[in-house]
Amino acid sequence: MSEKNSSGRDDKQFKQIENVLDYQNQDLARTYGFTKTEGKMGISSEEFERQHRQLMEQGYIILERIIHEQQLAAVRAEADIHLGHFGRNSFEGERTQRIYGVPDKMRTADCFIEHPLVLAHLDRVMQPGYLLSQAQVINIQDASPAQPLHTDDNFYRVPRPRPAFSVATVFAIDDFTEDNGATVAIPRSHNWDDERLPSDSDELVKAVMPAGSCILFLGTLWHGGGENFSGKSRLALTCQYCEPYLRTQENFFLSVKPETVIDLSENLKRLLGYSIHPPFMGMVNGMHPKRTLPGA
Repeated sequence: MSEKNSSGRDDKQFKQIENVLDYQNQDLARTYGFTKTEGKMGISSEEFERQHRQLMEQGYIILERIIHEQQLAAVRAEADIHLGHFGRNSFEGERTQRIYGVPDKMRTADCFIEHPLVLAHLDRVMQPGYLLSQAQVINIQDASPAQPLHTDDNFYRVPRPRPAFSVATVFAIDDFTEDNGATVAIPRSHNWDDERLPSDSDELVKAVMPAGSCILFLGTLWHGGGENFSGKSRLALTCQYCEPYLRTQENFFLSVKPETVIDLSENLKRLLGYSIHPPFMGMVNGMHPKRTLPGA
């Protein structure tokens, strides 16, 4: 029999905290401790380091052909079921269709959200337990004007220059070309302060890339959807991730049913918020959020 302490609690289950740093910095969960990223990134460590240097210097990288055509075809077919409504303002795009709530609606998007190479870069630049902030399918129709340039984490009101609080991907489901609305970005603009805004003199690059590729960029980088004058629509899937102590843009606890979460990978469970940021951020009634799932 195990010994009991003075409170009657099992000593093998009781953790003694000697100082506040032990409490703040440790994963104190037992049954549902922190899970590390699953999956191999698929490139050499030398190539990964080259990509990481470019990401930190330029604010973005392009990862070519990391999604297979079969996966692209599957997400196109599933997106067709949900595409319908157009943007409600010039930022969302009057001629741009968007699908929100993707993690609940589209299982075909899972391989984009948790792509091992993307997660490997996130593991390098963000704290453990980072979260999926939002995931959308974006379909820019022909004759759509360019989206206003913006940064993704400007709603976190902390003065710049500063480290990025978020990282984003835009995956090309269709080829991104010079004239069909490819994402545009200003290199090195992730280092700007709050006083500097985009101007006509700034270098602007287009993420021209084949289907199955993605542009990955820091949340402080100035960027936007490009103008589409190609005569065809341009389909993309974008994922944004944020530090684990920040509020996400989408409330996945409401948009993703617990019955859906049960069957997701450990990567996706963690990204959707079924995780703890030490010492207790994300708890439910003092317990790990995974304990709320049916069958836990």
